[in-house]
Amino acid sequence: MPSAILLASLPHSEKEAVSKTGIQALRTLEHYFARVQALWKPVGTEEAFEIVRRRLFSSISDKAAMEAVCREFADFYVENAGSFPQETQESRYYERLIQAYPIHPEVFDRLYEDWSSLDNFQRTRGVLKLMAKVIHRLWRDGSKDALLMPGSLPLYDPETRNEAIYYLPQGWDPVLEKDVDGERAETTRLESADTRFGSVHACRRVARTIFLGSAPSTSEQMVRGVAQERILLGAVQPGQAVGTFKDALRRLGDKLHYLNNGNERYWFDTRPNLRREMEDRRRRFNDCEDVFPLIRERLRESFATNLFLVHPFTPSVDIPDDWSLRLVLLTPEAPYSRTGQNLALDKAAETLRYRGEQPRQKQNRLIFLAADFDALSRLKDQVRSCLAWQSIVSDIKEMHLNLDQFQSREATRGLEAARDALKRMIRETYKWLLVPMQEPKAGGGLSELIWETFQVSASSLNWSQEIEKVLAEEALLINNWSPIHLHRYLKDWFWKNGVEEVKALDFWQKSCQYLYLPRLRDDMVYRNTLAAGAASEDFFGFAYGKEEGKYKGFTLGASTSPILDDSLLLIEPSVARAYVDAERAAKAAAQAQSAPLAVGEDRPAAQAPAGSTSVSQPTSTPVAAKAEKRRFYATVNIEPVGAKLAFANIVEEVLQQFTAKPGVKVSISVEIEAESSEAFDDALQRAVKENCNVLKFSSAEFES
Repeated sequence: MPSAILLASLPHSEKEAVSKTGIQALRTLEHYFARVQALWKPVGTEEAFEIVRRRLFSSISDKAAMEAVCREFADFYVENAGSFPQETQESRYYERLIQAYPIHPEVFDRLYEDWSSLDNFQRTRGVLKLMAKVIHRLWRDGSKDALLMPGSLPLYDPETRNEAIYYLPQGWDPVLEKDVDGERAETTRLESADTRFGSVHACRRVARTIFLGSAPSTSEQMVRGVAQERILLGAVQPGQAVGTFKDALRRLGDKLHYLNNGNERYWFDTRPNLRREMEDRRRRFNDCEDVFPLIRERLRESFATNLFLVHPFTPSVDIPDDWSLRLVLLTPEAPYSRTGQNLALDKAAETLRYRGEQPRQKQNRLIFLAADFDALSRLKDQVRSCLAWQSIVSDIKEMHLNLDQFQSREATRGLEAARDALKRMIRETYKWLLVPMQEPKAGGGLSELIWETFQVSASSLNWSQEIEKVLAEEALLINNWSPIHLHRYLKDWFWKNGVEEVKALDFWQKSCQYLYLPRLRDDMVYRNTLAAGAASEDFFGFAYGKEEGKYKGFTLGASTSPILDDSLLLIEPSVARAYVDAERAAKAAAQAQSAPLAVGEDRPAAQAPAGSTSVSQPTSTPVAAKAEKRRFYATVNIEPVGAKLAFANIVEEVLQQFTAKPGVKVSISVEIEAESSEAFDDALQRAVKENCNVLKFSSAEFES
């Protein structure tokens, strides 16, 4: 019949042919119809708009309302141009919205471009079947969405969920139930915890959009996942804050088990992502055996200082009781809290008072750093994350985990990010500086133990320098000290009750022991203070011993670099000045008795008794004047043992004879020779040369 048409609808794939016989029949029909067929082009996306709308919706009567809604969407995309795809900025996108209304064009794009790539998903019939269930459920729930968007899909509905995963490989049901939609989904829990997300269902809308755009993809694809701009296009409605949905996306990236991301794209997969593996492994680690040792190691690496000897989590018995300045890092079991029980102060006080079971003597050499109670739990969680990522990376290298290249790179990035976060978290947690001190009471005696507490800034580049800065600004650690302060402490605590001089070494040692005395950085600060005060008569005098009321090596008001040893004395200034006056008077009397007579001068005769007759003496014969002595020089050999005392005697008995007379210029040179049958080691050579440089030797060399 010339007016008749034979229309054949052949199965799209061999799977639909059911059996081998069906496949053979399909091949025969394809061969026959191929000679006479007139192919119809498959339905395009724009044509699908009209097909779905006609079959699932009645005709739209309120055209003005439709146009108003589409215009609002189009304007919203233009106003937020940086957050949406470039195509939304074109005028024709408004036309697409009109054509697809009341369904968003993004729904059709994903179904016809992504889902139609699945073998058993039919472009028209599959879309109609899925959309029918979606629309029915939204109608039953009274959805108020202006358009049916990817974020509107009711994947919590069992029928809709089953229809969606019917076309997908096995394993998608737990993905939807746990990560995407439903009462037990993580997205629902996040929205309940944060009202910003819950008020607009941001987490669920984002997760639904990602699912629709990424579920049909496979791991073999070169470019996988949905870009952020398309996620926002499918989730955000006009009048909602785009930033809220961006925050929700970031939160999902941190929390969901099946959500993956890379190259700024997101996708769901039936395999749990490495984050879930990491979360499972985190539970394996114990505080004392795993967490605390890593914190200790990271703390040790964080300090690079020559000022302190650092003791992270060190028992008190293993902290030496000596003259060195030490920073004690308290364990996480003893955090500092502004409120409630303060375990840090209790632990610090115990370490301060005792070294093991023995009393600690040098208490003023200890400073403590404690963890913040409120931040400690976050630090321990971050340590567990770091350990979990580290174990995953190790298993990948040892081939215990079979992962693709992307997941391997993700594990490496996860470990690096966890380590960086751990470094910051340690700084934010260990921020309380605890410094012990005591103060004198007004009526005498000392106060109880006082703890000065300060926060150390976590944003500083150098942690050690920040601690030093805080201590210096609060005058709890002295790097440079004026001699006037030393004089005050000597006067208040040492020069009293008839004591006129004190050993210089005694003050240094007591300043290391007692908390009411200043805490000097080291003995070099003390030496510099002594040298700075030497030139003045207002602070103290020096001597290197005292025998029978006479000072050895005494100086007052003369620039010198005193040698800090057990013989050096600090003399009260008024006593030192009185001693100088007495010495000068004694020397003047001695010189008067021993001075020679001038030419023609007679020594005064003794006065004759009253009533006696005086007898004139013959005139003395003039004596020739002696040659004038204007220069003096001397050399002396000194035994190395006792050289210090010998130098003091030379200064007192010889040099002061010249320096006491005005106009006398004195120069002194010291020559030192040392020989050994064996070679001098490097440490000795280095120490001697450094000391010679400090003492400003003009030459100092070792030779073979």
